[in-house]
Amino acid sequence: MATELAPDQPTAGLTSAPARSSAAALEAGVAAFGVIQLALAVMMALAPHTFYRAIGPFPPYNAHYIRDVASFEAALGIALLMSLRRVSWRAPVLAVTALQYGLHSVNHLIDIGSAHPAWAGYFDFFSLALATLALIWLYRLAAAAASERDSTHEGGSA
Repeated sequence: MATELAPDQPTAGLTSAPARSSAAALEAGVAAFGVIQLALAVMMALAPHTFYRAIGPFPPYNAHYIRDVASFEAALGIALLMSLRRVSWRAPVLAVTALQYGLHSVNHLIDIGSAHPAWAGYFDFFSLALATLALIWLYRLAAAAASERDSTHEGGSA
C-alpha cells in the first residue's frame, strides 16, 4: 500500500524505489544548478573582470553588461533553490532555465570562434549544450513527478 504525502512535499506521489531515486536525483540536480547559478552571479557582480578573463573571454570587456547578466543568473538560481521547497514551481522553473541555457548555447555556437583563447569558445558551447540536456532531463523528471502528484491528489483519476 502506497503512503500518500501532502502535494507540497518534495517526494509527494513518489512511492516506488525508482521514483524515490528519481526524486533524489531531481532534488540534487535542482540544488546543484541553483548553487551554480548563484555562484556565477556573485562572481559576475563582484568581480566582473575576473569572470571575463576566466569564464567569458568574449571581447570586448564590459563590466556593466556582465553585472546585468549576473542579475539574470541570480534570479534563476534563487528560483531554482526556492523550487526545492515549492515543488509546484519546479517544472516551470526548470523549463525556463533549460530554455535560457539552450538560447545561451546557440549564442555561444554563433560566436564559437570569437573567444580568446580559441578553445574556450568550443568548451563553453559544449558545456552549455550538455547542461541544457541535463536541465531537460531534470524538467522531464519534475513534470512526471508533478503529473503523478496531480493524479494522486485527484484520487488517482486521469
